Amino acid sequence: MASPKKKLQGLVAATITPMTEHGEINFSVIGQYVDYLVEEQGVKNIFVNGTTGEGLSLSISERRRVAEEWVTKGRNKLDQIVIHVGALSLKESQELAQHAAEIGADGIAVIAPFFLKPWNKDVLINFLKEVAAAAPALPFYYYHIPALTGVKIRAEEVLGGIQEKIPTFQGLKFSDTDLLDFGQCVDQNRQRQFAFLFGVDEFCIQRFINFVVKLKLKVSQRALLGTTNFPSPH
Repeated sequence: MASPKKKLQGLVAATITPMTEHGEINFSVIGQYVDYLVEEQGVKNIFVNGTTGEGLSLSISERRRVAEEWVTKGRNKLDQIVIHVGALSLKESQELAQHAAEIGADGIAVIAPFFLKPWNKDVLINFLKEVAAAAPALPFYYYHIPALTGVKIRAEEVLGGIQEKIPTFQGLKFSDTDLLDFGQCVDQNRQRQFAFLFGVDEFCIQRFINFVVKLKLKVSQRALLGTTNFPSPH
């Protein structure tokens, strides 16, 4: 797998956790899943045990085994494997972070605590700092998903000065519909080599559909004028 210092970029698949019809984790298909992502989709970065993977619905032991299987099956095939280690308790998050480091993951991510919620930026960053410190050799990502956590602290506010307190901080997974907040995160941190992952797939799909519709309209309009050639870009 890639060096931890390599920037996470490109497509990152938020993996599902395969289950049997009896509700047990189907570990046997994870190897096939890796091959599908790499060979058929061209995706070599994954985000494991996140919301899509129902990580918070799994037991700690299940999450550890899922992470182990992805790292094992992804070795020499995937570039980066980021493990989500968020949990209800700080201790469990730290244990999952340590485990991710031990098995050779390429990074860890964590959501804000969502039972006893942080009431301001400093409290949230202190929590993130404690988790990151449990795996000091791994890149650390903040997973911003306020619809799930109920923590409404803007991501742009959290990023202010975060690297001074968390030296391993490498980026943000932004799963919210506040595009102004996301834009400010990107704009105000242009000089830093942070990775910004946008996690609201519905927005991406809608933007693509809008683009295709507009493109078809342009083609149709030009066809009526007797040409479908587009002007050269300037």
